[in-house]
Formats: sequence, C-alpha cells, structure tokens
Amino acid sequence: MLGCVIHGAGDLRVAELPVPEPGPGEALVAVRYGGVCGSDLHYWRHGGVGDFRLREPMVLGHEVVGTVVAYGAGATGPEPGTAVAVHPAGPCGRCPECADGRANVCRDTRYLGSAARFPHVQGAFAERIAVPAGRLRALPDGLGLRRAALAEPLSVALHAVRRAGDVSGEHVLVTGAGPIGCLVVAAAKAAGAARVTATDLVPEALGYAAVAGADTLVRADDPDDAGWPEEVDVAVEASGAAAGLDTCLRLARRGGVVVQLGTLPPGQSPFAGNLLVSREIELRGAFRFDAEFDDALQLLAGRGEFEGLISAVVPVGEAGSAFALAADRGRSCKVLLEF
Repeated sequence: MLGCVIHGAGDLRVAELPVPEPGPGEALVAVRYGGVCGSDLHYWRHGGVGDFRLREPMVLGHEVVGTVVAYGAGATGPEPGTAVAVHPAGPCGRCPECADGRANVCRDTRYLGSAARFPHVQGAFAERIAVPAGRLRALPDGLGLRRAALAEPLSVALHAVRRAGDVSGEHVLVTGAGPIGCLVVAAAKAAGAARVTATDLVPEALGYAAVAGADTLVRADDPDDAGWPEEVDVAVEASGAAAGLDTCLRLARRGGVVVQLGTLPPGQSPFAGNLLVSREIELRGAFRFDAEFDDALQLLAGRGEFEGLISAVVPVGEAGSAFALAADRGRSCKVLLEF
C-alpha cells in the first residue's frame, strides 16, 4: 500500500508500506481522504513543528476519514463498511491533565503523525491504518467523507473559540486566514459572534475567509485599510506569526481576551506584554482539542458551505504536488489527499 513518509526537510516520499494488521482493541480503516495540515507542511519545509523536530522517518497525516475494514481481538465499533472519521489523539487517561478533563494537553499523549516524542507516532497518510477502535466516529447522516475530512481542523477551531469564553454578541478578530483561521471564523459565527473580522496578507486567503462567514476582511499589511476595527472583544491569533499576536494585543479592548492558536516559531517571540498589564487583557493558549471532534462532525453535517474551503483533491501518488499546492496560499485553502 502507498503512504507518505517524511525523512527530513524537503524530503517527502510516497513509499510502499506494509499493510497493518489490527491488534487487540484496534480497527483497520481504509483511508479515503487525508487533509494536508499546516503541521504537515512544517515537517515538509522545515523538518519540524515549533520545538518538535524530526529524528527519524515518519508517516505524516492526522486529518483522515475512511471506512471500517475489520477489527482486532476484543475490539468493537461501527460495522465494517461504515464511513468514519478518526480522532487522532490518544491521551493517557492517567495524568493530572486527563484527570482534570483537559486531555488535549495530556503530558503523555500519542497524536498521529507527531514528532513530539521519540520514537515518533506514525501518522495516517496511508491506504490502510490500524488505530484504537475507540477513536472511530461514524459519520452523522448527511455528512459525506469529503466534507468530513475537515473535522480535525474544525475541532481545533472550535476549541480555540471555546477557550475565549462566550463570544455571543461579540466582535471577534481572527489574524491569519489559512485553513485553521477560516475555520475559526466559521466556529465563531456558529458560536453567535455578532461580527468577525479576518486579516491576512494574501487576498485569496481573505476570499476563503469570506466563504467561511467573515463580515470584514482586512489586508494585514495595509495600515490604512478601512476595515481595521478600533477595538475588538476577542482576538484569535491563527497565523503563527509574532506580528499577528502583536495585532491581537493592540486591538483587544480593555478586559478583552486574546487566544494564541497559531504555532509560533521556535524560541522566544517578542510581544507587547505591557498591554496585558495596562489593559488587563487575558492571553490564553489553545492546543488541539478533545470532545470538540464530535461537535465538529455535527456542525459539518448541517452546513454545506464548508465545501467551499476545500480547494483540491489530489491522488496520494502526487503527494509532492499536493503539498506544494497546500503551501501556496494564493492558490489554495484546504487540500485533500485521496487514497
């Protein structure tokens, strides 16, 4: 079977991999679609994500959907042939964070396609994967596999918005209109935000933010853009750039909330920390998700406009072209691999 393996920066290979056998408690899934994530692109371009660096070859991918093939000993779940999404996280269930209901920051989690630990956790960009059966989610009625491939990144967006608190009736700023930023726009609108302003450097990216429901679009490199708000109630930084965090802090109202979602470059990042003091702004981090995965599937089932964020579907044999397209923000939003 074919799979996508990253060996180092710029070294992505489509290789023949052995077909796995589901072990005790596991399910074998035939993967149909896999979304190319920003973290996949970081591994491809830089050999790591933030402080997580590649130390061995690793199968990429964690945004996957497909159909159930079979189960290993003692495993149960949706019937073979059922369309499913795969929750990519495997929290330990024992650490203080898990006990506190914050499994998304579990100190011993195993996340598909992640170099956060060694040996690395191999990912899901392969024609067949074996995963714990408890990670399977049957798709709700009305949701096809293609749109369901957005469940993982939408879960990230839902978690970020929830980290901000109740946004109903509020003005939300989203810096960065990549796939995650666009889904934050959609998540904020679904949570009742009265107005969402999206900023980006790339006009085409702002076009996707409009598809996601943004009310105002602002060129981040144009200080004279008429769309800039005087202040906002909540700001979600989704670009992963220190400049985006600076914008969020400077535009958040006194007593407002800033959520840092984008992964900043390794090392120290300067930011306008004094504003946290003088304006009593709350700066919160948002990392991955947990139960939001099920909510994301329900939201996707009820809103067909999410289809507009899928730019292209590329066969796995052309993974190099898919990654190049996904990295070109002037030509794409979310790119899917087809297996």
